[in-house]
Amino acid sequence: MKKVEHIGIAVKDLNISIPLFETLLNTTCYKTEVVDAEKVNTAFFQKGETKIELLESIAADGVIAKFIEKKGEGMHHIAFEVEDIVAEMERLKNEGFVLLNESPKKGADNKLVCFLHPKGTNGVLMELCQTIPIEA
Repeated sequence: MKKVEHIGIAVKDLNISIPLFETLLNTTCYKTEVVDAEKVNTAFFQKGETKIELLESIAADGVIAKFIEKKGEGMHHIAFEVEDIVAEMERLKNEGFVLLNESPKKGADNKLVCFLHPKGTNGVLMELCQTIPIEA
């Protein structure tokens, strides 16, 4: 793993949370993006090397809606940047970690992603992410 790529925070309403985080972080939201497959609307902030991703559910049965219903708004996951997501998934699977998806899937911010089950990571949802190369 190269570094912490971002910290994901579950929020009820991006219209309220984006201005809050712009004030808190003293920076503007540089990108919003809908990830239909995950039923989520995202907003990104960057301070130096650190990125924050806000996650708002766009469906009552979405994973973020369920998370907020169970735990309330707050930290949802920590994402780690990796060079080769397939190799890292294989390594972690061989070490006994449970992957929540068997192959990488497309996530927000031009990333391939895979999540690790929090039961094997001290209750913290972990995400592996690799930037998708831009085709020339």
